[in-house]
Amino acid sequence: MRRAAVLLLFCALAPAWAAPPLVQRIRRVINSSPAAKTAFWGIQIVDQSTGKTLVDLNGDHFFVPASNTKLFTAALALKRLGADYKFRTTVRLDPDGSIRLVGGGDPNLNNRTIPYQKGPRTGNPLQAIEELADQVVAHGVTRVGGDVIGDDSAYVWQPFPPGWALDDALWDYGAAVSALTLNDNSFTLALTAGAAEGDPVTVALDPAVEFYQIDNQVRTAVTTGRIFIEREPGSMQLRLWGILAPQRVDTRMLGIDHPALYAARAFYDALTQRGVNITGQPRAHHLFPDDVPDLRLGWEQDPPKGKELATRESAPLIEDLRIMAKVSQNLHAELLLRAVARVRRHVGSRQAGLEEMRDFLTEAGVAEEDYRFEDGSGLSRMNELRPSAVVKLLHYMYDTPQWMDLLPVGGEDGTLAARFKGTRAAGRIHAKTGTLSHVSALSGYAVRRSGTVRTFSIIVNNYNADSSEVRAVIDKICNLMVE
Repeated sequence: MRRAAVLLLFCALAPAWAAPPLVQRIRRVINSSPAAKTAFWGIQIVDQSTGKTLVDLNGDHFFVPASNTKLFTAALALKRLGADYKFRTTVRLDPDGSIRLVGGGDPNLNNRTIPYQKGPRTGNPLQAIEELADQVVAHGVTRVGGDVIGDDSAYVWQPFPPGWALDDALWDYGAAVSALTLNDNSFTLALTAGAAEGDPVTVALDPAVEFYQIDNQVRTAVTTGRIFIEREPGSMQLRLWGILAPQRVDTRMLGIDHPALYAARAFYDALTQRGVNITGQPRAHHLFPDDVPDLRLGWEQDPPKGKELATRESAPLIEDLRIMAKVSQNLHAELLLRAVARVRRHVGSRQAGLEEMRDFLTEAGVAEEDYRFEDGSGLSRMNELRPSAVVKLLHYMYDTPQWMDLLPVGGEDGTLAARFKGTRAAGRIHAKTGTLSHVSALSGYAVRRSGTVRTFSIIVNNYNADSSEVRAVIDKICNLMVE
């Protein structure tokens, strides 16, 4: 009788001793941070195997998702194009004697290591262009009787989606979208100060393509100051001013808003360096929106004219999906949206890509009223998304071969390489980040110590603090999920 009484007492008190429910612990973590508790949080956590919802805080409210949008673009491309899909870049000789560099949407005409590896990019960013030029010369071409044309008409010329900020185009993360993409449509600008006060500051470009006119007013000074860079939309002039401490180097990654013309210039230089005499000049050829009867559904296009002189085939699509997701590459996401559009709807437009996205998401069980997308990368501030829609997509994609391998891993690689190190979540969070002004997001999978998986989406909007403070709270929540 005494043992029975003790057992009954233990059972009665056990709930008081047990850890509080996950949702309560998450609320405590949020409320412990002044920056977090005044923000707008959307969280949904679901058991992957059972589909049971474990936590739902504003899961059906709309949020600006930032780069969590890339989860949808990556899933769309993987399902619609397949892991082995490849892009082709060609060089053709036009009947009028011009030579045409024809972009096929390859995101990796650059010096990025494939398969994806952690660390900085090294090597020659113009290697792909030089290989194509070598093939042209090997065909016996010594003279071009016309222009060197950068042709990006495989995709409709829509370089900047709605909702991108005006100054995004200045920087590499907002580079213009083009079917002819060289070095991620970006270049490195390195400023090197002189040894003494008043000395000029030198400018170096990588790749060393003379494209923009640079008005450099930066000077060496011992006083503390800043560097300012300005380019009017569509302008070919860069204005630099400010001060730089003696012998210091300031490096910036800038975007290119005339990618096809830039590629034509680089190809022109590569050919002339190989002794090819060129009568004409570099120029670009676009397919403009008003050239297309229906931007949502295209037509079977005629095969290209002229003689093919060179070709370059990309690595399989899965390799770029991994790069895009791991490092959160905006331009690559936009290119993949248009690649799907061109294959499935015969027109490489943003609108056709979004129409195909709608059909795909309907198949995945994500209702049309759960989201609004204006781009494929998440740079648009006009995108809206429910965390519950992210979880539905992740739940649907979980068993898709190679899908999990695309996502950054906490404490190991990609945009999560520096997060979760030394915590129980290290190696157990497979998720996509998202960051814009006043937006921080993380969505993916949390692998618990028991081996079970929790599918989750955390999106935070409208905070008035440094993003690192909000990310720290998100990381604490992730550590709770893997217990």
